[in-house]
Amino acid sequence: MKDRTRSSAHPAPVAADQAGDSMMAEERRQKILSLLHSDGRVLVTNLSKLFNLSQITIRKDLDSLHSRGLVQRSHGGALLPSSRTLFDPSLQEKQQLRTQEKQRIAAAAAKMVRDGSCVMLDSGTTTAAIAQVLKKFSALTVITNAINIAAELTSTNVEVILTGGTLRKNSFSLVGPVAEDVLAEMHADILFLGVDGFDLEVGLTTPNLQESRVNRAMVSSAAKVVAVCDSSKFYRRSLSRIMPISALHHVITDHGVPQAVVDALRKLNIEVTLV
Repeated sequence: MKDRTRSSAHPAPVAADQAGDSMMAEERRQKILSLLHSDGRVLVTNLSKLFNLSQITIRKDLDSLHSRGLVQRSHGGALLPSSRTLFDPSLQEKQQLRTQEKQRIAAAAAKMVRDGSCVMLDSGTTTAAIAQVLKKFSALTVITNAINIAAELTSTNVEVILTGGTLRKNSFSLVGPVAEDVLAEMHADILFLGVDGFDLEVGLTTPNLQESRVNRAMVSSAAKVVAVCDSSKFYRRSLSRIMPISALHHVITDHGVPQAVVDALRKLNIEVTLV
């Protein structure tokens, strides 16, 4: 009887975590974001008490939000991220990020391609991963403004059309009026478009103005537009707008994308593939 009383008065911490975990992880993370926007900072210890969860679980939540660019991790908690609208990492830096997600996205994109079709690829590490998968095709035309993608496909049966233009060394991409004029004369069955920012209100964005103009020319020349991006790109905004969300036909991303985003896209009749 004595043991039962002591047990009742001091419930095991694990039980508290199990009760707290009844709240969906994504719903909890959205509440954390709301608190962060309200207070400017959140602490692991306070969130642990608020949600009746272990600090380990809360740290995982904050790490997930940080990987998507939604918070900035700090000692003991998180802060609102500094502005990323002008953030323009190099191609080499991007190649180190989320490689497994990009490979899964590339495999899903390849399933949308048929021999004999014309595919357009913009510059970026996700589209570079797609180019690697397209090597297996025997009769394909690829239009691109990325010199690294053109080089990747040189020893294959894929016919490559490189737009020409002024080289952006940071991204290995060709931009400017020459690239835009060439794209205006082209037609592709499908465009795989990588982006730096994907926001439901602002649309698809990139930090470079010249890059966005070339991207818009690609969108105008493609019968089908497919955004290919990992989940860290959502809720991000960069300097230059490429297109509104409504102009998309399909989105391929990983399972880390918030369910609210998936639901909003599908309400707009945009197909979503999660990998």
